[in-house]
Amino acid sequence: MKILVDTSIWSLALRRSAALSEEDQALVNELNELIGEVRVAMIGPIRQELLSGIPGQEQFDALKGKLQAFEDLLLTRGDYERAAEFYNICRKSGVRGSPIDFLICAVAVGMGIPIFTADKDFYLYAKHLPISLHRPMTTNHYG
Repeated sequence: MKILVDTSIWSLALRRSAALSEEDQALVNELNELIGEVRVAMIGPIRQELLSGIPGQEQFDALKGKLQAFEDLLLTRGDYERAAEFYNICRKSGVRGSPIDFLICAVAVGMGIPIFTADKDFYLYAKHLPISLHRPMTTNHYG
């Protein structure tokens, strides 16, 4: 089964290993396992978040090249409509989030795949939305 990997996990993987806690390193190790098993799913908005803010063109091109190994899932009108619905559901419950977070949730639900994240907000969304979160056996990160 594919796993939709959130920006927060990719960001950990892009940091220097020495700067990671043991728990964060376990998440990066899990990502590496998923990559090796060809189970990583990507969407364009996550790719955009990862590439945004890269200071130098050389670094940008290098990361862009590495990310090209991952095909984007195709987004549909239904994904965007579901994302708006999820936003409204959460807002009514007092839970705020970004449009991209709710798009990630919508795509994951539509495709029937879990989300791999280190972002605490997704655990709040999971209380109100029918999302499934990928929980590595090696860590209890935020869960």
